Amino acid sequence: MTALSLTDAERSYLIAHPLGRLATIGPAGAPQVQPVAFEVGEDATLNIGGPDLAKNQKYRNIRADGRVSLVVDDVAPVGPGGLRGRGLEIRGRAELHVVEQPMMEGFSRDVITIWPRRVIAWNIDSPGRTARDVEAV
Repeated sequence: MTALSLTDAERSYLIAHPLGRLATIGPAGAPQVQPVAFEVGEDATLNIGGPDLAKNQKYRNIRADGRVSLVVDDVAPVGPGGLRGRGLEIRGRAELHVVEQPMMEGFSRDVITIWPRRVIAWNIDSPGRTARDVEAV
């Protein structure tokens, strides 16, 4: 699967802010959003872990439909006039797998990997909003 590369500023922001909100598609088709801990992979993927992850609704949702969106943001000052807020929305496809070592103590070995297909950033690389997609293959 092809992942959309992150800019250096986006990667640095995500590494410094390892808590986000993951939206999955629930059984009735409605979005379900949960806070998640994640790590940035070397290959532009994002890896999400948690305690007993395979028993969680988000895991079951992804098993049925791998479309996800992850939002990571904060309210830091970003410009003149008191402008505040910056962040990323990463839309993509998620895969479920088991790793040899949990991401951190207290987590299961189950991991959700997101392959970014669309990245929407605000006030990360520069003031304002930017968006880009993986080119259609």
